Amino acid sequence: MAEDNRLVGSQAAEPPLYPTDELLSDLKAASEKLETASPEEILEWAWERFGSKFTMATAFGPEGMVILEMISRIAPSMYVFNLDTGYQFQETLDLRDKVADKYGLVVDLLKPELAVPEYEALHGGPLYLTDSNRCCFDRKIKVLERAASGRHAWASAIRRDQSPDRAAAPIVGWDKKFHLVKVSPLANWTKKHVWNRIFEKEIPYNPLVDQGYTSIGCWPCTRPTSFGEDERAGRWSGTGKTECGLHTSD
Repeated sequence: MAEDNRLVGSQAAEPPLYPTDELLSDLKAASEKLETASPEEILEWAWERFGSKFTMATAFGPEGMVILEMISRIAPSMYVFNLDTGYQFQETLDLRDKVADKYGLVVDLLKPELAVPEYEALHGGPLYLTDSNRCCFDRKIKVLERAASGRHAWASAIRRDQSPDRAAAPIVGWDKKFHLVKVSPLANWTKKHVWNRIFEKEIPYNPLVDQGYTSIGCWPCTRPTSFGEDERAGRWSGTGKTECGLHTSD
């Protein structure tokens, strides 16, 4: 069943997929049906439908770690990657080894074309200080676009209660930015659900969380949050920006 592509019809044989009326209708119906399903059931559905054309990008956040534990049981051969911008915290990168040791999953580190010294030299210094949107585009979006080649679907670890941008995220939908089906198994979970699962299954997590980092991205653009702040308030603090662009339609 791993290569059963009944959901997406005849166009599923080879990527890319195209957002035909039939495809969008099928995705909407699947999303509605899976609205009350468990995250495991959602991942099982996606793996059954897309098989090796289903992938996941993880930043090793608490939600991502929960999904990785599920993948280790449901689809241990699934290709999983991390967008290694060159600016990640060492604590984040250390989780890659913990995932391999505990679950046998090797997360591929996908890097931008230019290493950080070359990139900063090209732009006359750290671009995150003057144009964080361009920095995110070059070191995240373009890398994910490359990883999406040959795939039909990808899993995200977003929750609807994280931010207004994510509040309307479907369980299954069409990601027009990356031309993939986007599957969000934790969309209707809360932060409490995530941490209950982490403690229940003894899932490793980033130690920076215990230092007040409620959302962890690149170190230059991430700070701990204070009590009462939105959990993504520590990302690009003071700029009004809360998303790198991976989970927005623009």
